[in-house]
Amino acid sequence: MKAKRILLGVTGGIAAYKAATLARALSKAGCDVRVVMTEAATRFVTPVTLQALTGAGVDFSYAHGDGAFYGPKLEFHLTDAIGRTWQAGTFQLDYIVPQRLGASYIDETGAKKTPVMLHRAVFGTFERFIGLLLEQYSGKLPYWLSPQQAVVATITSDADDYARDVERALKDAGLRAESDLRNEKINYKVREHSLAKIPAILVVGAREAEERKVSIRRLGSERQEVVPRDAAIALLADEATPPDLRGR
Repeated sequence: MKAKRILLGVTGGIAAYKAATLARALSKAGCDVRVVMTEAATRFVTPVTLQALTGAGVDFSYAHGDGAFYGPKLEFHLTDAIGRTWQAGTFQLDYIVPQRLGASYIDETGAKKTPVMLHRAVFGTFERFIGLLLEQYSGKLPYWLSPQQAVVATITSDADDYARDVERALKDAGLRAESDLRNEKINYKVREHSLAKIPAILVVGAREAEERKVSIRRLGSERQEVVPRDAAIALLADEATPPDLRGR
């Protein structure tokens, strides 16, 4: 059930999901022997799959006859922000391709056997999965998942060198950060980066440079918090830790 943990860890707020196990494969293999093997394998795989899903506490339903012709599969469906259901990840057993490729292995008795292939697509169509996330969070992704986690914006050019120093320190801490040194008003910069859904804007001016501090402004909040540079970086680095890595 590693895939289940991956799906739940990445989707976070997408709570509505289901796993569908396909009861039998369609008989389209084109060869009676292969059809018999596929159906026999399905009778074996389905009880094992049901046991795994039930033991993991996953709600599931059957999709009779919807399997691929080469074997049964698990489908993971996600419900988007407006209630539509999309197929995401799939685990598909394949009894056909290994035979066509001539793949084989020697078992413990010394007999030559044909292996079973597992098609593993944890996210399904990657573009669709990213689209689901963007819709779910309205572009405001969890901090650890944001493509750009922080921007250092200067008030005046006197703070340019300090802004570059803060940017380097952020990157050294593993954060995805950039600096904005343009000759623009700070309100303009804040608005622009807020519209781009940057979760943390670190504003620095001559005073912050002198005191080695930063003014943190969070996405969706007008409140600013002035903290020492190193403390701010440690705070943001902790927030940027993915859920599955916390506590290690």
